[in-house]
Amino acid sequence: MPRRPIRVTGAPEAPLRAALAALRAGLGIPESFPAEVQEEAERAAKTPAPSPYDATDLPFFTLDPPASTDLDQAMHLSRRGTGYRVRYAVADVAAFVAPGGALDAETHRRANTLYFPDERVPLHPVVLDEGAASLLPDRPRPAVLWTLDLDTEGRTAAVDVRRALVRSRAKLDYAGVQRQIDTGTAEEPVALLREIGQARERLEVERGGISLNVPEQEITERDHTYELTFRAPLPADGWNAQISLLTGMAAADLMLATGTGVLRTLPAAPDGAVARLRRTATALHIDWPHHVSYAALIRTLDPHRPEHAAFLQECTTLLRGAGYTVFRDGKLPAIATHAAVAAPYAHCTAPLRRLADRYTAELCLAAAAGHPPADWVLAALDTLPRQMAEGSRRAATVERECVDLVEAALLRGRVGDVFDACVVELSDRQPGVGTVQLASPAVIGRIEGEHLSLGQRLRVRLTRADPGPAKVLFVPA
Repeated sequence: MPRRPIRVTGAPEAPLRAALAALRAGLGIPESFPAEVQEEAERAAKTPAPSPYDATDLPFFTLDPPASTDLDQAMHLSRRGTGYRVRYAVADVAAFVAPGGALDAETHRRANTLYFPDERVPLHPVVLDEGAASLLPDRPRPAVLWTLDLDTEGRTAAVDVRRALVRSRAKLDYAGVQRQIDTGTAEEPVALLREIGQARERLEVERGGISLNVPEQEITERDHTYELTFRAPLPADGWNAQISLLTGMAAADLMLATGTGVLRTLPAAPDGAVARLRRTATALHIDWPHHVSYAALIRTLDPHRPEHAAFLQECTTLLRGAGYTVFRDGKLPAIATHAAVAAPYAHCTAPLRRLADRYTAELCLAAAAGHPPADWVLAALDTLPRQMAEGSRRAATVERECVDLVEAALLRGRVGDVFDACVVELSDRQPGVGTVQLASPAVIGRIEGEHLSLGQRLRVRLTRADPGPAKVLFVPA
């Protein structure tokens, strides 16, 4: 599910870049891998475990941002009678990571890749993440190959998953694919992305699921000031996400059918969280009638509009509470669904970036083959949710602190300015302390003042904004 993507450009010595470096140091984020981990990764990169099935004849393609080199997935799309066949190759990280080794232990400590606006801190050494394990074009790579047969409406009719050797033919990006599809120049494997993606989107609406098209924020330094721009997701972003969701849902069903697995679960959002989101909508002048559901509202929003983009970012707060639920020996969990997906769902398509996906792949491979899971997989299941929760908390801290830094950088030089705002949250423990959402720019910050009330519209004065340890602070004007 989405996080809040923020990218920053500018010289390393720029104040914001320096503040981000200081943040990494303050959070104890490792700058590199231990020597024994790096050495093991370099050996593994040269001698991955063999793949029993050769699928290098299929012309797979990857779809990622242009600068990405840690490529988890590649796909090949084709027609199958009146339906479709989706072949989805996912990087086979287990072909490189030996259970119980130094590299394995390090991935359990890290749990996931951390994303900062100016760089990422990877789960695995770069020699794997951006090299031997990445599904880069024109290079044979071990993969977990999903074959998903769909009917005319895009519903799953049959599922197969096996280890295979694959070879991507092209590294495509969203803008290029969107342009090819819109102009009618895309060949069928790519052109079918729209057809299949839209079919899956219709099924998502039918089951009450939600996909958040969260815009990417980019903050650029120019002449010692900062400028914020948004990149709204293209339709191709959403169609690509539907292929990943399709695979994650198939993985969940496969594990539930065999009685052992690990799901990504999310309970329904509490009323208080939805009420807070309604106040944010009010602050941004977004009309949300009480008879309109959250899911229905989301589908009316245009991420190209700044106020809608800001609201979509705030919608990610309803994803809080997501976790990993392990079950075994046929004892199915009480909560087996993900509220945003509106179906059982598993993380399985990003093993270069998430530890849990490696285990999901092994569980699904065993289930499809009719074999019990490997002992090393079963041995890790009990501690996996805790490790992933710790990794998620670390990632959430990084995201929260980065957003604070970026918003402070954006408002730097505007101390004393007055803005239109709305109170969207009040502290239960500190009277007179709350959170305001500015009408423009789309910034959320702390406010300190008397007689604040939820939903209150007011003018606020910026009293502090520095991309360092201090946070943005407003007072009533």
